[in-house]
Amino acid sequence: MPQGLTVLASAGPPNPGPADFNLPAIFDIGEFGVTKPMLMIILSAILVFAFTYVAARPAAVVPGKLQFAGEYVYGFVRNGIARDSIGTQHFMAFVPYLFALFLFVLVNNFFGAVPFIQFPTFSRIGYVYALAGLTWIIYNAAGIWKHGLLGYIKLQVLPPGVNGPILVLIVPLEFMSNILVRPVTLALRLFANMFAGHLLMILFVLGGEYLLLHSDKIAYAPVGIISLILAIAIAFLEMLIMFLQAYVFTLLTAMYIGGALAEEH
Repeated sequence: MPQGLTVLASAGPPNPGPADFNLPAIFDIGEFGVTKPMLMIILSAILVFAFTYVAARPAAVVPGKLQFAGEYVYGFVRNGIARDSIGTQHFMAFVPYLFALFLFVLVNNFFGAVPFIQFPTFSRIGYVYALAGLTWIIYNAAGIWKHGLLGYIKLQVLPPGVNGPILVLIVPLEFMSNILVRPVTLALRLFANMFAGHLLMILFVLGGEYLLLHSDKIAYAPVGIISLILAIAIAFLEMLIMFLQAYVFTLLTAMYIGGALAEEH
């Protein structure tokens, strides 16, 4: 059963909500409480490092299964995301970050499907904002490196071919869209999918459990069984969404880097 569930009350059906994502501290370090998502973030970083290290260490001409898996994921990110979005001139400089980013998001998303963990780390928005903030720093730094500070800002706020008084409206909108809003929308897309999917799982699991075990009306039992079956179906759908969100987050990051390095907006 997913972690962080609302305790069932015998007086009525469960009422899952955002409070179920506020997990209590597992242990305290002084006045600082260490929660489950904090440990999961650390664990995911260790897993990504261990996978890449073990997969790359043999470097055999005929790769084994783990090396093949590592090379496949690397090739997918390198050729299918970085090169296509950034361009052949500069893409290799950003492949390590994009490769690590894809695996990091993927592992944290799939924590929501792992038994006894079953909590997607990025259903807590603070972690997503931190990751989106890092992406924001990287693509803006790349643009400033390529075009200079003033040249980069001009590229981002002045669409080619637009002149005249309309710029009074266009420039602030482009600045907001390209400089300020992008990390927010990047973070919200990942957070909303992980949050909503996990909340939906909680709803169907708790609803099915209540109707089967806690309801005094036996006629509700078939509905409870259907609710649990739907929870299983949603779990498989969530696994697909977990992969897609890791891909979309990495792809948008590459597109933002490519846009920052491009000669035209």
